[in-house]
Amino acid sequence: MHELIDIGANLTHDSFDADRDAVLERALAVGVKRLIVTGASDDGNHKAAELAATRPGVLYATAGVHPHHASDYTEASGELIGELAGRQEVVAVGECGLDYFRNFSPPDAQREAFRAQLGIAVETGKPVFLHQRDAHDDFVKILNEHIAGISGGVAHCFTGTPDQMHTYLDLGLYIGITGWVCDERRGYDLQAAVRELPPECLLLETDAPYLVPRDLPEKLSGRRNEPCVLPHILKTVAGLMGRDEAEVATAATRNSETLFGLK
Repeated sequence: MHELIDIGANLTHDSFDADRDAVLERALAVGVKRLIVTGASDDGNHKAAELAATRPGVLYATAGVHPHHASDYTEASGELIGELAGRQEVVAVGECGLDYFRNFSPPDAQREAFRAQLGIAVETGKPVFLHQRDAHDDFVKILNEHIAGISGGVAHCFTGTPDQMHTYLDLGLYIGITGWVCDERRGYDLQAAVRELPPECLLLETDAPYLVPRDLPEKLSGRRNEPCVLPHILKTVAGLMGRDEAEVATAATRNSETLFGLK
């Protein structure tokens, strides 16, 4: 069993309401000893921070507004993120970024909210938890405007090409790998990228309850992903890297501790 950190789990999602404690116990039982709960909206940020506070040293949280909710971003949203970022259990600003795949919020609103949250990260000294889908060029442009003052960040749930990954690495970002890498239909580009990913830049995450790995030996009930699946993702990543699982687990855990300042 390898000690792991799930750097992206949406544990406040209502699909976990009935058995959240059991979900956490299943994760702990397979070596997922620490988890970062994703905040992605005003309400979600409150809930993520409150949940993290119930298990100090095990749960942590992020605080941000996902690009899907960028239209709802207000001055009060920024004040809340800044206030939460001052708490010990809140370890990053985000989930923030750009998503032109769905455009649930207009691109202009997404860019404005993204810039505002990068500014908060600079002010608070917290790293950024980043989202990008079908918006690579604008994403990189905006990041470049702020990167000099940012203490670090992760390209969360990276699904792009090797070239895109190397652009993010050149910006000093870590790369977050989910169960997307286990998908033989959609994961080809990501699998190619992981083969070129230095272990010292890797983070592991499930994005639960989303992104159930397609190749799980036993499908999870209701197609809900859980943090206990992280060792399966580790195995796939280690295989693609051509490295021992223990080596990759140690690197990913160390990287997570470094980026998020975990004890």
